[in-house]
Amino acid sequence: MDNATPDIAELTLDELRLALAPAIAEAAVFDGWSDDALVMAAEQLGADVDVARLAFKGGQLDMVFAWIEAVDLAMAAAFPEDVIAGMKIRERIRSLVQFRLDAVAGQEEALRRALAIMAMPQNVAKSTRRGWQSADLMWRLAGDTATDYNHYTKRAVLASIYAATLAVFVDDTSEDKAETRAFLDRRIEGVMTFEKVKAKWLNPERETFSVTRFLGRLRYPAR
Repeated sequence: MDNATPDIAELTLDELRLALAPAIAEAAVFDGWSDDALVMAAEQLGADVDVARLAFKGGQLDMVFAWIEAVDLAMAAAFPEDVIAGMKIRERIRSLVQFRLDAVAGQEEALRRALAIMAMPQNVAKSTRRGWQSADLMWRLAGDTATDYNHYTKRAVLASIYAATLAVFVDDTSEDKAETRAFLDRRIEGVMTFEKVKAKWLNPERETFSVTRFLGRLRYPAR
């Protein structure tokens, strides 16, 4: 065994959750986010089934959240600062979202079932927080340092875009998910346009229309 790869039995419960999450997602395509999927993943990785159940004592939602966290970590590893530095902000956000979509390609049925679990009334609050965490990570990887209300609005908007894109993605049968890519591009373009307009109106140095100055010019026309 590679010395750099820890024995599955030596992992902490948190580490085991992340190790099992991708395999559970694969099994969930056919078995849903169920105990059967958990057992299959544990046996595949050689983990003790009872310990695996302990790692996911929160049930289905714990499995789904572990999958999301695993994607978060993979995304962060794929976009270190030197990789993303040369991109424009629009390209950064688009690339980060696209990475997440590519990471779950082929697992659309598992994703569909995961979204249904997250949408259950008892899970909505926790799911909203989980979506916020992923949006926050994307913005931080993109280099955002806002600390004012923009910090919250950017994350809320991105979380909304990502959720809407996932809804398109699960039913997209076009070649290479072309419809999803087009949908994502339109949403990001809309946000970037909004940000430009907002920045213009919030800029205290902007050129503004003055009613007083306009009336003054009518009364005393420039010579």
